[in-house]
Amino acid sequence: MSEEEQRGRGAASVHRVGGLLGDLQAADEQPVAPRRRADAERNRAQILAAAERLFAEQDPRSVTMDRIAKAAGVGRATLYRSFPDPSSVAVALLDEHERRLQGQLIYGPPPLGPGAPAGERLAAFYLAMLDLLERHLPLALGAETGPARFRTGAYGFWRVHVRTLLVDHGVEDPDPLIDIALSPLSPELFQFQRHQLGLSAERIGRSLTAFARQLLESGGGR
Repeated sequence: MSEEEQRGRGAASVHRVGGLLGDLQAADEQPVAPRRRADAERNRAQILAAAERLFAEQDPRSVTMDRIAKAAGVGRATLYRSFPDPSSVAVALLDEHERRLQGQLIYGPPPLGPGAPAGERLAAFYLAMLDLLERHLPLALGAETGPARFRTGAYGFWRVHVRTLLVDHGVEDPDPLIDIALSPLSPELFQFQRHQLGLSAERIGRSLTAFARQLLESGGGR
């Protein structure tokens, strides 16, 4: 073998060893990112579990980031990396329940899903929302009270759904009616009716079912 061939073979050997060492080093480093993700997921789960307890045990509007961090056993910096404020924590908790309802509105059977008259679908939507509020009122109060309610993605989805029903019914000017139709579903109003006036969810539901049909008729259309 010539000297040049020996030098070339030696260089190739060095290249292969270097590549192998690089692969071994990369293999040592690769678990770092998954470990960080696992830590972040564990912290998030602890935060959400602790926050859900706090929202259920006290006035959701009194829950602070300090209380959430302490209850979750995480530092403030860790908490703020995931959530900017208590409302955003409540939104994350409520999101799963709302997304399930959103799927039913799009793909579910009538009258909640497509295929029923607009009035029947609006009435079914009211009943489904009342059920959600009955089950998860503390979260809704923490996430959707006051002006913050109108900025949530869920509220935007509800607006699109209600507008679609109004248009399907042939309402001439649907836009002013959208938020009127959604106003009875305010978490604060539901809390007042259920826990201060003592109205049952069934009684509220019956009234909203009648209101749904009357609202569509008052807006004109078919």
